[in-house]
Amino acid sequence: AVQLGDSGGGSVQAGGSLKLSCEYSGFQYKRGNCLAWFRQAPGKEREGVATVYTIYEGTLPTYYADSVKGRFSVSQDNVEDRVYLHMDRLKPEDSGMYYCAADPGITTCSGSASLSAQKYKYWGQGTQVTVSS
Repeated sequence: AVQLGDSGGGSVQAGGSLKLSCEYSGFQYKRGNCLAWFRQAPGKEREGVATVYTIYEGTLPTYYADSVKGRFSVSQDNVEDRVYLHMDRLKPEDSGMYYCAADPGITTCSGSASLSAQKYKYWGQGTQVTVSS
């Protein structure tokens, strides 16, 4: 089964940066998989932040929610089975528990529909991000 391990959260001041990591295993193939980042603040629904379609070479396909576009970016570790969420110019409203998610059955890894939590079967344990003003 697919397993995900997310880490890298912490506390920063507004305007700061953090880098989250999602280590994955259990896919049939090491690349060609759709992973996503979600976040959830207390009392709010889980919100899709970004997706990435892992590849062996070339430009990494990614997709971002409007709320993070231009501030967040996703990269792939080309040696280890790991993707990263780089978060810059953080705002207090970016605070929440961040989760890595994946599902081998997803064929469309971009567009607003790809940020629906219902599409993902496998989830990491979450890592807390707190941004203070």
